[in-house]
Amino acid sequence: MSTRNETFELRSEIVRIGRLMYDKGFICASDGNISARLGSDRVLITPSGLHKGFLEPEDLLVVDMDGQVIPQPGFPDRGLRPTSELPMHLEAYRQRPDVGGVVHAHPPLTIALSIADISLASYLLPEVIVMLGIVPTTPFAMPSSDENRTAISDLVRCHDGIVLRRHGSLTVGRTPMAAFMQLETLEQQARITFMLTQLGVSNPLAMDQVERLLATREAMGLNPPGAAFAFCTDCEVYHQPGLHVR
Repeated sequence: MSTRNETFELRSEIVRIGRLMYDKGFICASDGNISARLGSDRVLITPSGLHKGFLEPEDLLVVDMDGQVIPQPGFPDRGLRPTSELPMHLEAYRQRPDVGGVVHAHPPLTIALSIADISLASYLLPEVIVMLGIVPTTPFAMPSSDENRTAISDLVRCHDGIVLRRHGSLTVGRTPMAAFMQLETLEQQARITFMLTQLGVSNPLAMDQVERLLATREAMGLNPPGAAFAFCTDCEVYHQPGLHVR
């Protein structure tokens, strides 16, 4: 169970991440949400309706795994509600015991490519394959709905970054800051993919190179627990056997 000091540090980290997301153009207005795991049965999460670039530590809420707000001593009840994307965050924690932080953002190039049906599950950058892994895209699902939670449920088991078609991204990590860094990596992949599209170039890494990079990722302990990847000839992407990523 987290101590009060640890919880305050997490609150401060989430506030910092919200400001970074806004400064980097990954969110605007009340877009986006950030959470952190507090032990096995509680989550610290951003509220609905507030600008995530201008949060204060006391704005954050603690919820249980059923999504019910848990009052916190020393924090007045201001009538705030958890983000409407709470079910998606809770699903990520249920599926991934190794995850300690979840970030949902609206990175513009990532969204634009998803609307154009240009996948980020491509083999362009070795550092992306090693540090983030292969990035799948969900079918379109209504934001803030159980449909959206269901869309990420299987994918988040074995992927640290997911594109939510027409909606944004979901990234996970051992800490909220690690999840934010995965968001930066994902949008960088989108930026370079966009540039290559404008140049009319598609030049992915060879399959043997991808296999070596994925082996490096595995050796570094960066794969989700139990995740096994195989190349699918149907969609030409490495993913969990039997689970298509597009």
